[in-house]
Order: sequence, then C-alpha cells, then structure tokens
Amino acid sequence: MAGPDTTITFPRLVSERAQAVPQAAPRAAGNAGVELDAGWVDSVRVNLSAAERRVDTLPKRRTVKKIWQAAWLLKAVTLMDLTTLSADDTSGRVSRLCAKARAPVRADLLEALGWGGRPLTTAAVCVYHEMVPTARAALAGTDIAIAAVSTGFPAGLSPLELRVEEIRRSVQAGATEIDVVISRRHVLASDWPALYAEVRAFREACGPAHMKTILGTGQLGSIGKVAKAALVALMAGSDFIKTSTGMEPVNATLPVSLVMMRMIREFAERTGYRAGFKPAGGISSAKAALTYLMLLKEELGTEWLTPERFRFGASRLLGDIERQLEHQITGRYSAAHRHPLS
Repeated sequence: MAGPDTTITFPRLVSERAQAVPQAAPRAAGNAGVELDAGWVDSVRVNLSAAERRVDTLPKRRTVKKIWQAAWLLKAVTLMDLTTLSADDTSGRVSRLCAKARAPVRADLLEALGWGGRPLTTAAVCVYHEMVPTARAALAGTDIAIAAVSTGFPAGLSPLELRVEEIRRSVQAGATEIDVVISRRHVLASDWPALYAEVRAFREACGPAHMKTILGTGQLGSIGKVAKAALVALMAGSDFIKTSTGMEPVNATLPVSLVMMRMIREFAERTGYRAGFKPAGGISSAKAALTYLMLLKEELGTEWLTPERFRFGASRLLGDIERQLEHQITGRYSAAHRHPLS
C-alpha cells in the first residue's frame, strides 16, 4: 500500500464508486423481432468520416483516473465473456477458465480496494459446443452464463440445417447463450431477405437462450453494410449484435462500434426493445475498455452498462485490468504472468 491514507480513504471511495455504476438488471424478455422493413434498411446511410471524427475525440474528452478508474475497471470485469475457442481446448483448460470467471480478480487486490466481500464474477464463459457440459459443471451454483458459439463458427458456411441443429444441441447441453455467425455473402450481395430469414431461423432454434449475432464486420465490405446488417439482425430477433468472431483480419473498431450502437438506439426508439452490443476481438488493454464504456454511455446511456446489454468479447483484457488495479494499490506495474487466465 502507498500509505495510511490509501488504506483508509481509497478502499471506501472505490467501493462507493463501484456501487454507483449500474449493476446487473434482471434478465429481460428476448427480442421478438419485427417484420423485415426493406424501406427502413434502404434508408440507412453512414458517413464514415464523421464516425471516425466522433470516436477520435473521445479519448481526449473522456478520461477517468485513480479511484474512479478502478471502479470502472471493476465494472468492466463484470461485463466480460471469458472465452476459449482454440483447436487444442481441453476439459482442464475450460475448467480453469471457469474458475477464473468465478474469481476474476485476485482476492488480495479486492480486499485492498475495499470490495467488502461482495461477489465479483465475469458475465459469461464462451466455449465451443463440445465444452458446454464441462462449463456447466464448473459453473454450477453461479449466475455466470454459458455461451456456446454455433452455426459453423467462425465462417458460417456449413449447411443451414446443420447450423440450426447445432444451436438446438448446444441449448439442450446447457448453453444459456448462443453466439451465431451470419453468412457474410448475404450482406455482400445486399440480400437482406436472405439474411433476415437466416437469423430468424437461428432465433427460433435458440428457444429460451439469449442470442448474440456475430456480423463479422471486418469482412462486410463497407461500414454502410455493417449498419444495414446490424439492423436486419435486430429485426430478425437478435438479443445482441456482436462485431466479430475475433478471428477476422479486422475485428472490433470504435467507428464500427459507434455505427452498431446507433442502430441499436434507432431500433429501441422504433420498437421499444433495447438490444445489447458486444465488441469482440482486439480489445486487450484496460485503456481501450474504458474508451468503449465511455462511448457506450454517451451513445446509449447508463442503462446499457449491465451484462444484459453489453459484453466484452475478450480474455486477454482481464490480465491488463488486474495489472492496472494492482498499480492503483502499489504504484507499480506487475508482470503479466502474475495474472494468469487459467
């Protein structure tokens, strides 16, 4: 600890600031969707230069330091989907990741920050279908969601009936959330009825499970098509729209995230349903996470700062957040290996 003032004042204020950030809301009813409105989709226009200028000013205008930064970083932890989607995944690796999801920040750091023994977990663990039973067993007795990637992740090029069946099997295995991938060709060809029908089929197969639709924004050709794809996915019943699989050459970016947030806002204004947003891929620093949270707060409001309406699709991010929290306490940056994920 840096001194006596830190041990008394700092923990108390961090605790207060953390409580001031909105906590998780009760799970909302799923998005029932609406009929495809071709006129609405065709009317969407995006000024890329304006979007880039908008997000370029954000880090300069919005900063949080010291106790306020610690509170926001703890909030970011609760909005994370810890993910392992590797070809060499094993039950042991998934079990260790689930243990990290249950206790994402070291106990000594939480104690120093005055967390007061309250529970702190990530929002979800995201795995392949084969690992859903392992995650279910490891997370028993918690409220941590189990997300399964489905529909031929990451390319989404397997036959439609197989993709739909994969969703059903993951739900039967215990997945409470399904991350689906769209056929990018429908967007590239501007075939909005085909995209709508595909996502609608996924929505029906998900049943009670929360559905996040991955657009693969880095492969959609233009930011205008990203906006239209996002809107069509929402019309078809997506509970969340997600930027990327994390495996494309270009993943989450701030301009794309701004445009997707604007589509969420427009959909909410017209239909009343407040869909969620999940940036994924490439968000590995605490500083970047804070920028995304500030953008979200400005564009959609504080009611989106809950796991029901926002997630980070990142795992490396957690290690850097722990490093920043330790720096708040000690004034020194620790090595990354002191904060392993699993």
